[in-house]
Amino acid sequence: MEKVVLKVEGMSCAHCVKAVTDAVNALYGIESVEVSLEDKTATVVYDPAMVDIPHLKMQIEDQGYDVDVIV
Repeated sequence: MEKVVLKVEGMSCAHCVKAVTDAVNALYGIESVEVSLEDKTATVVYDPAMVDIPHLKMQIEDQGYDVDVIV
């Protein structure tokens, strides 16, 4: 398992947090996702053999948010 922290711009409420969480959890290979509205981040633990960072970013961007990799 690997861990990545994504900066998610555009989140403003609990609905946004749920949208990002649900979008990431819909992918195969996700062990956990923790979304922080305050920090505007999504911390994802994932299996790199099943999903990669570009797919994580695309999945969140499809919900209408801007995403950058922090770590």
